Amino acid sequence: MDRIANPIIVLWGWRRVAIAIAAGALSALAMAPFGLFPVLWLTIPVFVWLLDGATPAEDAGFVRRLLPAAIVGWSFGFGFFLCGLWWIGTAFLVEADDFLWVLPFAVTLLPAGLALFWALGAAVARAAWSDGWSRILVFAIAMAGAEWLRGHVLTGFPWNALGYALMPGALMMQSASLVGLWGMTLAAFVIFAAPAALTGATGDARRGGWLFVGSAAVLLALHLGFGGLRLLVAGESEESSITIRIVQPALAQNEKWDIANEEAIVDRYLSLSDGATSPDRNGIDGVDILVWPESAFPFLLTDRPEVLSAIAALLPTGTTLITGAARAELGRLAGDESPRVFNSIYVIADDGEIVAAYDKVHLVPFGEYLPFPGFLEAIGLSQLIALPGGFAPGARRLTLALEHAPSFSPLICYEIVFPGEAVGSGPRPGWILNITNDGWFGDTPGPHQHFLQARVRAVEEGLPVIRGANSGVSAIIDSYGRDRQRLGVGLAGIVDGSLPAALSPTVYARLGDWVFLALMLFLVGVVGAVQFPSRLNRN
Repeated sequence: MDRIANPIIVLWGWRRVAIAIAAGALSALAMAPFGLFPVLWLTIPVFVWLLDGATPAEDAGFVRRLLPAAIVGWSFGFGFFLCGLWWIGTAFLVEADDFLWVLPFAVTLLPAGLALFWALGAAVARAAWSDGWSRILVFAIAMAGAEWLRGHVLTGFPWNALGYALMPGALMMQSASLVGLWGMTLAAFVIFAAPAALTGATGDARRGGWLFVGSAAVLLALHLGFGGLRLLVAGESEESSITIRIVQPALAQNEKWDIANEEAIVDRYLSLSDGATSPDRNGIDGVDILVWPESAFPFLLTDRPEVLSAIAALLPTGTTLITGAARAELGRLAGDESPRVFNSIYVIADDGEIVAAYDKVHLVPFGEYLPFPGFLEAIGLSQLIALPGGFAPGARRLTLALEHAPSFSPLICYEIVFPGEAVGSGPRPGWILNITNDGWFGDTPGPHQHFLQARVRAVEEGLPVIRGANSGVSAIIDSYGRDRQRLGVGLAGIVDGSLPAALSPTVYARLGDWVFLALMLFLVGVVGAVQFPSRLNRN
């Protein structure tokens, strides 16, 4: 192992940066839709070895001592985020005449910004670095902490957290019910960095390295064993008597907002909703809940009573439609000449009456609103949604009640990617609804990564997720993260099924990120117990 590590450790200058970027880029293969997580046993040790070699000059001050490590962390992170999130740039091709010039900046600046968190993690790790296997725990603690910060700072963007590499399928998702995404991220750094514990040590230290590798293997085995046992005990998930129909219209993004297509869009929803999927389901009769995706209409639904009448004519008695729609606030802010517009969910009864609504709380920067609008508009930037001023954020998370079905937690688009936020305060809902568009990104990794994150939220919360997307993936996901029925990216059609049963609140649903904090403190204690005596002896 040393013969592999030493040439990497002694790299310097642009070669070190190039190897870090390349290793980070290769690491993106561990994310959906590829799920090639074994590649991380090659790339994450390279990350550690590059930090081994990130030694400063002896007379360097505190900041300069950590700068080489920060450069390694930033370079690795830049490669990882560039190759894992390149698909975001496809959104700027939808209206290329207006936004094509932004594409190279979006594709590179977002990864460059996200990589700053990995630079911070690497610098913190290097500040407590050692020569033995305990440096792997230091590395894991610092990098998991950096990932947690990435998920929370400046509204947060936890997309493609490394913990997802340990959760490519339902079997490997079950541990999230105990420790959540951030606990899985901590475990991922420990497990995938473990081979680096075998380098740079001799004698007792080498034996300690092998013990660490063995412990990491046991951790992985426990992770897999728990998943297999939990699914074995679960068997086929129970289903309620509530029937669900999800409509996936697969509307092209450049046509979805065109007011000239209003009538055709409404007709598409109505005809798909009443379609036949089997001899047993010949139309919408017998459906309890009908789901349409995010921002289904290129107009304000409340301004079109004829559309609400058509919906009422479609819905049989007892059927409820839940749909995405833009909502304008009836009142106006003092001094504001325009109503506030929200990205919302409407609950519509069988008589066409809107009986409940939820306004999206966690908006997408640059997509639904423009941060620092005065400055950015001055240089020619605007949000992708052609709405003056962008969408306004909702006030708070809600649980919406239904007359003939369990209450649900509504989440719009990427609100589903935030662990611990899938369920609001108040009584526990019976299921989670996630409606989204995803038409901006075509059949790129983006929609597949989004779908995987929705499945992990189901496991964390012990609640089924009903997911309705404009262009895929639409699915009925049970409380164990298994998709019972699904419709893939780019396909138009409907998904029929029953609402899976909810589980009792999971450990993570009860304790949230306190589990992650406890694990971090435990590992800090282990590092202190290992490193403090040796440093005391050296002094």
